[in-house]
Amino acid sequence: MQSYRATLTPLSAFATPLKGDTLFGHLCWAIRNRFGEARLTELLKGYTQNAPFAVIADAFPEGYWPLPKLPGGYYQLPESADRKAVKKCAWLPEAAFANALGDWLHCAVNPGCLGAKRPQPHNQINRQTNSTGGNGFAAYSIEQEWFMPGLRWSLYLLLDSDRLPPEACRQCLADIGNVGFGRDASSGLGKFAVAAFQARELPAQIGANACLTLAPCAPQGLGYDGQRSFYHPFTRFGRHGDIAAQQQGKPFKNPLLLAQTAAVFGVEPPAKGYIGQGVGGNGRLSRTLPATVHQGYAPVLPVLLDFNREHW
Repeated sequence: MQSYRATLTPLSAFATPLKGDTLFGHLCWAIRNRFGEARLTELLKGYTQNAPFAVIADAFPEGYWPLPKLPGGYYQLPESADRKAVKKCAWLPEAAFANALGDWLHCAVNPGCLGAKRPQPHNQINRQTNSTGGNGFAAYSIEQEWFMPGLRWSLYLLLDSDRLPPEACRQCLADIGNVGFGRDASSGLGKFAVAAFQARELPAQIGANACLTLAPCAPQGLGYDGQRSFYHPFTRFGRHGDIAAQQQGKPFKNPLLLAQTAAVFGVEPPAKGYIGQGVGGNGRLSRTLPATVHQGYAPVLPVLLDFNREHW
């Protein structure tokens, strides 16, 4: 598969994080809407048999990689460092990737330097009575993420270009940005423009013996060594999007347990550029749409990790 990088320019705040598995779902709907359901069905053949047509990373601030989720003993702490402050660091400048992994904390960046999350007040409305309901004011808040002016995002994708040409993928990404990504897109959130789309190889450290994931993935049953695997688990409570959410009446999918982005697995970096597996199909993920699949694959950066270092 060929690696590409799309450069995204945010045009609004976002209520849903730009995660690779969610982006893949949006891409599938964009393909269906632009090229037809038959084309999407053809692209998804073999998806759960390790033959994905696309594997999408999270979108990262331009010029940064995610900092690996590792025990503190794998890092060399900066002098006079506040451990609580260090734990908040999430981004690694691309220029520092070639440095020894143990030194990455010296140049890691706090997410607060690149944007801010703010609550947006909402109020529940009874659409039958066009009022707030019998109990009066029913306020709640949804967190929105706002970015620094001029900040752009890098989105890496692995494409089987014989099945989905790069220009077709770029057009589908532009369609997503025009409509809006994620929650409250109908209210103007999640808008972005595709500023560039070009082939770009993912970097690798010399002598790499492990994989740093760039999206959530499903490692279950793949034989990864638990003593050499480091990740934050999270549960994805997925929902159908686009017209399926509006017409089927049952938008919820079965929950999935995934390994969060920036996991490290001590496996030989694969030549194909990704690890994980496709999830779903045959009603395993959704009874509403039995053919539904979920991206449990993740693009990876090959890294060199000293497994002999002591943990905190």
